[in-house]
Amino acid sequence: MQTKGRSRHFIYTDWILIETQFGPEQLHSKETVFTIGNGYLGTRGSFEEGYPHASPATFIHGVYDDVPVVYTELVNCPDWLPLIVIVNGDRFRLDQGEILRYDRQLDLSQGLLIRAVRWRSPSGDTIDISFERFASLADPHVLALRCHITPVDFEGVIEVQASINGYPENQGFNHWEGLDQGKIDQGIWLQRRTRSSRIELGMAAKVTILGTEASLQVNTAPGYPTLSTTFLAKAQQTVTVEKLVTVFTSREIDTPVPAAQEKLAHLPDYETLLKANEQAWDEVWQQSDILIEGDSTATFAVRYNLFQLLIAAPRDDDKVSIPAKTLSGFGYRGHIFWDTEIFMQPLFLFTQPAIARNLLSYRWHTLPGARRKAVHYSYKGAMFAWESADTGDEVTPRWAIGSDFYGEDVRIWCRDREIHINADIPYAVWNYWQATGDDNWMQKCGAEIILDAAIFWGSRVEFNPERERYEIRGVIGADEYHEFVHNNAFTNRMAQWHLEKAIAIYDWLADKFPERTSELEQKLKLTPEERLHWQDIIAKILFLYDPSTELIEQFEGFFQSEDINLADYEPRDRSMQAILGVNQINKYQVIKQPDILMLLYLMRESADFPYNEKALQTNWDYYAPRTDITYGSSLGPAVQAILASDLGKSTEAYEQFMRALMVDLEDNRGNTNDGIHGASAGGIWQAVIFGFGGIQLTENGPVANPHLPPGWTRLKFKLHWRGTWHDFDLHGELEAALRLRSVTEGQGSGGAALRLRSVTEEQGSGGEVAVSFSPPLPLVSHEPSPMPNIQGFIFDLDGVLTDTAELHYLAWQILADEEGIPFNREANEALRGVSRRASLMLIIGDRAYSEAQIEEMMERKNRYYVELIQNMTPQDLLPGAIALLDELRQAGIKIGIGSASKNARPVLERLGIVDKVDAIADGYSVQEPKPAPDLFLYAAKQLGIEPAQSVVVEDAAAGVEAALAAGMWAVGLGPVERVGAAHIVLPSLEGIKWADLREQLSNISRQK
Repeated sequence: MQTKGRSRHFIYTDWILIETQFGPEQLHSKETVFTIGNGYLGTRGSFEEGYPHASPATFIHGVYDDVPVVYTELVNCPDWLPLIVIVNGDRFRLDQGEILRYDRQLDLSQGLLIRAVRWRSPSGDTIDISFERFASLADPHVLALRCHITPVDFEGVIEVQASINGYPENQGFNHWEGLDQGKIDQGIWLQRRTRSSRIELGMAAKVTILGTEASLQVNTAPGYPTLSTTFLAKAQQTVTVEKLVTVFTSREIDTPVPAAQEKLAHLPDYETLLKANEQAWDEVWQQSDILIEGDSTATFAVRYNLFQLLIAAPRDDDKVSIPAKTLSGFGYRGHIFWDTEIFMQPLFLFTQPAIARNLLSYRWHTLPGARRKAVHYSYKGAMFAWESADTGDEVTPRWAIGSDFYGEDVRIWCRDREIHINADIPYAVWNYWQATGDDNWMQKCGAEIILDAAIFWGSRVEFNPERERYEIRGVIGADEYHEFVHNNAFTNRMAQWHLEKAIAIYDWLADKFPERTSELEQKLKLTPEERLHWQDIIAKILFLYDPSTELIEQFEGFFQSEDINLADYEPRDRSMQAILGVNQINKYQVIKQPDILMLLYLMRESADFPYNEKALQTNWDYYAPRTDITYGSSLGPAVQAILASDLGKSTEAYEQFMRALMVDLEDNRGNTNDGIHGASAGGIWQAVIFGFGGIQLTENGPVANPHLPPGWTRLKFKLHWRGTWHDFDLHGELEAALRLRSVTEGQGSGGAALRLRSVTEEQGSGGEVAVSFSPPLPLVSHEPSPMPNIQGFIFDLDGVLTDTAELHYLAWQILADEEGIPFNREANEALRGVSRRASLMLIIGDRAYSEAQIEEMMERKNRYYVELIQNMTPQDLLPGAIALLDELRQAGIKIGIGSASKNARPVLERLGIVDKVDAIADGYSVQEPKPAPDLFLYAAKQLGIEPAQSVVVEDAAAGVEAALAAGMWAVGLGPVERVGAAHIVLPSLEGIKWADLREQLSNISRQK
């Protein structure tokens, strides 16, 4: 399948990005898009023959150097690409002559970049030229380029020049000193050294000519060694030029030039190298691929974002990390931010854990730099740099130079005030340990990171005796539009969380590794008083929120800032900061990126304070409309996609997901030329896995509770958790129902689970585990145990708490009338407790409709229903409902909703009882509808109770059957002929008391 990308002349297949037309105006952004790499280096998608004002670059991990006085930056290394073709005296170049055909392809499956051009020279000769290149994943020090040359309508002289360009620049600055160069039997070589950091580089290259007789000449012009050949070309005959390059630096070997020469001398041919590269990529994709069916754009674009992270990830080096713009551009000077730990690392943690360990080990190796920064600011412990390079010292520029020649430069305060990174890094360290159980790395590296960074917080907080609270003043939170605030909720809670985990690590270390504990106590000057200080901070740190509404104030005084309606500024093509100005924007309630919502996301997986469903809904309603999600920060959309998915806002979730997904492919922020948006790419993986896949991590491994976007028929991926691989193969609503039905057919089961392979690393193979859509689902029906210990009630919504059945009937009646299908109240009785699709199937009977028509009718009926529920009020609660809910809450009983409706939450909101409910399981929560037990099992898991501790209140036979299949107690409302299978049958909830129900359930238990 193919989907045309908007305005960028792109076609997407499952694995290949195809550019069908050359656009010089997009030259720099497409150089970024077509970046290739291998985890050691990245090379931008510049043309081999060059182009005016192009920005070719090859970045090697860890090769940093200083621009005197201004900043430290990742260095543009010598260019290995140059390959010039001269046709009868005319140099091939796309800014001259005529382009008759153009096609460029990036094959993600093997990291191969291919470009094919039919070109007519200024002299009128037509020639086909194709280039392909790759950075070997099998051997990171090997680069390969191949060129096919085929004259179309002429015979003539063709000259080829293959060079190494020793004069690369970082946007005007050359970081390299020339040391030496020369020729060897196999080709040419170049030796360079960075001016300040004194990193030496050795690069060697050789060329092979196939398809004609040709000899090679060597030209050693200073800094530009070249291999050239000239041959007589014949029409329709192809000549192939293969260029192989090797590269080493003194970061990994003492003698990079001999190493490059030695490796070059023993390289096999191009085809052999290509095959080895393809095999290496196949192994990576076996672990990291995500398969999406039903959305061809997402199928490719998700893989594209993963590819850009995979080629930037250090595989053999634990002293480097992934820059914010990966290894693809000059943006942010190759600096490392919190982007890596919070946004990018989860992909590697769950698919390439050795890389995740490398990324965190970089932070351990750079602790000395973090300590130097703390000393500089008169604090203790380790204070991590906001922007970091090779040493861990702060490299954030102090000033940003504006575009106005006469304007004021802008002070960059992040280096001084954006200190939440000091908890973000420990957050990633803790999650790595939880996911891998890597005790050895934790005691060696991770514990030191967490403890030393915790010492910083002990010196950074201030105690306010009037409030009797600890405060953190003068900071920038995740929202960088507000540059000097006090008690930013994100910063304060993350610091508190960090200290909680620091105490836990301290205790664990003392128990398991006492010698290492003593060593760190001496090294870090850790004392019992420090530990007590941490406990005091945890108990008394200021966190501004309203416990009754659970609305959190982003920082002290935020609610007193001037409010703003972002819609008033639409349409726009720039950020609100650019519109209002750096100083003015501080006065408004407008947010660059999720701040409170980001905090809730980070606390979401463990359900740590302040995360819960009510807090998420309340803070979403307040902060999402005030977030500059379109042009603020590229870090925001993926996070909001996940949270919107949690809230059942599927349309908004998908919209934000696509905004993140296409940020580089469509250059929708206009800055792709600076490099790949690495954090957004990492957020894409999290949005697919944790948002749409609904992955939750349990002690028994990851489980899925999918919320697949409309149109997605399948989502397939694997995750690595504590030594075991878990495969997930999730299906859209219709496909899942058919698949699970086939799995369980003939088993007499009340539920279903997918049987998926699980492979344990140590053994290399393993048995099967049940990985289900939510909690593991029972394959047989269970009766509750005697003398029930009831901890929770799960209420159906329609016909139990409110009579929305009438609204459903009216919506179906409107639809049936429009379609000319006979329908009445008697026919509607058969729809009670039945899913929307199943209801429609009953209504249309044997009438012929296409799947598209069925989907449209379901959506139309839902639209009518949603319109009708807008008129609901608390007066629509059924008699006895509110009294029983209040009595149960006073008795300490948890309350959940188990409704097949996808509109359950808005109905609860209209009824005014959301705050009386602890968990909601709705039509978005599980795949299998009632009478399968999935919905009620999911609700019980959300409540944190066992099935046998649960009472289901239902008015439909299918719901009673589902409750019994789940092993729960069932209370049926309505006639015996409909709900008689329930343990207790009642006419309604009016006058019902919890004490009476408890006594009846106890009597039933005693009678068994």
